[in-house]
Amino acid sequence: MESAKKQVAIDALNRIMELELAGVVKYTHYSLMVYGYNRIPIVSWLKGNAEEGLGHAHKAGELVTLLGGHPSLKIGTLLETEKHDIGDILRESLEHEKGALAAYYDLLKISEGNSVLLEEYAREMIVQEELHLDEVNKMLRRPGDVEPFKE
Repeated sequence: MESAKKQVAIDALNRIMELELAGVVKYTHYSLMVYGYNRIPIVSWLKGNAEEGLGHAHKAGELVTLLGGHPSLKIGTLLETEKHDIGDILRESLEHEKGALAAYYDLLKISEGNSVLLEEYAREMIVQEELHLDEVNKMLRRPGDVEPFKE
């Protein structure tokens, strides 16, 4: 991969790392703010997402160093909405997952025809993010609704 394209890929991977680390913070915060009868399974799901995000951030960082870059110490945008209803948390999660998905699609565009390694990584992560989006979307539906949730 030529130097200019390599730097663009490194920048994209650092952006992914920052987004995933922001997800770790968000999901950890959300897990602390859940109350009510369904708290235990929802907290468990949120903590699992935080752990998965940390793994995703680490993988992106490893690829940055593989390309000879320096992993970012920044973190993506964190916005405290003060809304902690489960529906609000899930809608914020949906938006976060959409942002991560877009970042992986950006990496795919950058890597296509330039790096099979990055291309396959981006595709794998796109599959995972699409499944996350579907999971959150289904959680936002009312029981019995088969149509996807639309805001």
